[in-house]
Amino acid sequence: QERLVASGGNSVKSGGSLRLSCETSAHTRYCLGWFRQTPGNAREGIASIDADCKTTYRSALKGRFTVSRDDAENALYLEMNALKTEETAMYHCAVIMTYFTAGYKCQPEDLDNASSGYWGQGTQVTVSS
Repeated sequence: QERLVASGGNSVKSGGSLRLSCETSAHTRYCLGWFRQTPGNAREGIASIDADCKTTYRSALKGRFTVSRDDAENALYLEMNALKTEETAMYHCAVIMTYFTAGYKCQPEDLDNASSGYWGQGTQVTVSS
């Protein structure tokens, strides 16, 4: 199983920005993504990026979040702007394995389901008012 380690989480004020990084050994042809989760709440897929760097976002987040990958550096990134207090959560990067079984659709909604792939250590983002 590939290695996925997220970093870059921090405490920021509402309206602030953060850039998360993910060190990954995932194959370059994989669909990668980010999801977030708070204790006791359902996980929420945020963004995905396929091997051709086509990006897809949760509709409510489009415009504020940007996902990117650098396969030469074995890295995945998530740029987050205009953060809101309700976006306080643990953020994880993940491999979306359902990409291979669901018509090669690389979409963040798949990450709502824990069986969609695998992920590693997350990074905490705290947004205060």
